Amino acid sequence: MNSNRKGSGLFAGPESAQRYGLRGLVVTGLLAAIAAMVATTVAAALAQAAGVDFEVPEGGETIPLGGFAVVTGVFSVMGVVIAVALRRWSARPAERFVWTTVPLTAISFVPPLLSGAATATVAGLIGLHLVASAVMISILARSLRQEPW
Repeated sequence: MNSNRKGSGLFAGPESAQRYGLRGLVVTGLLAAIAAMVATTVAAALAQAAGVDFEVPEGGETIPLGGFAVVTGVFSVMGVVIAVALRRWSARPAERFVWTTVPLTAISFVPPLLSGAATATVAGLIGLHLVASAVMISILARSLRQEPW
């Protein structure tokens, strides 16, 4: 019996270290996404308590608190996918992740700026983008810097 066979599970070679590293990154990313969802929802609730209405001019509807969590979750998962891809195919994944996600964060400011919403709403939305990005980028970049176990 050859216990050195690929996939035997007895010896942790580079393939299993890579696989575990990716799995750990995904778990870390999903936990970070939950943290970002909570942080943006709490920040949105605090902003509403301070008088920001989050009313979008098209349709005149107010963005519900749950909407912040859902949108944050969707884009956070997209960030995890980017991190996984860079971890897999880049020699410098943490650096490339920051180079990619910081401009994407800046691009995310465009819709609020073009929405025609009140200044407080635009500022609140941009602030929420920064909250979610701070959580996701910092955690995923740190995780990408770590060697796989």
